[in-house]
Amino acid sequence: MVCDRCILMVRQQLENLGFTVDQITLGKVAVHPEPDQPGLQQISSVLQISGFELIDKDKDQVIEQIKTQVIEQVHYSDLSTLRQSLMHIIAEKLNKDYVYLSRLFSEAEGITIEKYIIQQKIEKVKELLEYGELNLNEIAYQMGYSSSAHLSTQFKAVTGMPPSKYKAQPAGNRKPLDQVS
Repeated sequence: MVCDRCILMVRQQLENLGFTVDQITLGKVAVHPEPDQPGLQQISSVLQISGFELIDKDKDQVIEQIKTQVIEQVHYSDLSTLRQSLMHIIAEKLNKDYVYLSRLFSEAEGITIEKYIIQQKIEKVKELLEYGELNLNEIAYQMGYSSSAHLSTQFKAVTGMPPSKYKAQPAGNRKPLDQVS
């Protein structure tokens, strides 16, 4: 789940199945009664129809928590105020060792967490470019880049075009947040 609408949809699906949702946050749900194996299969089927996936393996849950934290930090917080690396903030929030998280994520996803963070940041930059309310210097500052040149270099490396060319396109080429990899 990557947004408030996702949370609402999952809550509705679970309540329609007769579960009471005790707590729901991005990537995590607590319900009662505790679902048995057939109940888990039913939940999984309903969620898949809506484009979600039930994650029950410990490692898969950690990967999903990493992704959720990256999305929350990149898309819903002020990166200009960060005083430490995003990866270290995520490790602190998950109360896990940075090296462990990095290795686990790389093995499961085929890219490093740092590259995943960059890809998420570029998606946010695309969004900000499409809104047209901020210039590139302001976007670079808001996204925690050291300069607009650094942002431009990273943007071109990921998208194959500079931000100015992207902005000049008639329609953007943004990806849904859960499909960034």
